[in-house]
Amino acid sequence: MGGCIFAPYFPPEEPHKFANVHKIFGASNVAKLLNELLPHQRDDAVNSLAYEAEARVRDPVYGCVGAITFLQRQIDRLQKELDAANDLIRFACSDLPAAGPQLPMGVGRRPVFNQTYPPPPLPPPPPGGGGGGPLSDIYNNPNGGGVGGSYN
Repeated sequence: MGGCIFAPYFPPEEPHKFANVHKIFGASNVAKLLNELLPHQRDDAVNSLAYEAEARVRDPVYGCVGAITFLQRQIDRLQKELDAANDLIRFACSDLPAAGPQLPMGVGRRPVFNQTYPPPPLPPPPPGGGGGGPLSDIYNNPNGGGVGGSYN
């Protein structure tokens, strides 16, 4: 069957998928790419192109790099928070006697794990706005979003 190369990968129910890929990469470039790939590689290629195109439409400056950078910063922040919590646990446990009778909870010692801490402050909202879509969790999440600041 010598039909359209795009038909198996861009269903008519998702016209925005092809529109974004066409707008960002150009239909002839995508057709050339798909023709150069083996048939079993094309689905993954189209999914990657569609993701990158939607990211670029949402964030013309950073594209999917903006989402990646945001997630890397979130990992760094959470790693620092985890390190601080582990330091606190080590500090609290260093006061425990090495051997001998253990003090019951509440007698001269407060339980370490029952302490509550306020949640970390929310980051500033992302610049601009946006509708729904696969990237809306990253760009419109009340717990963070966007690429605030510069790259490190």
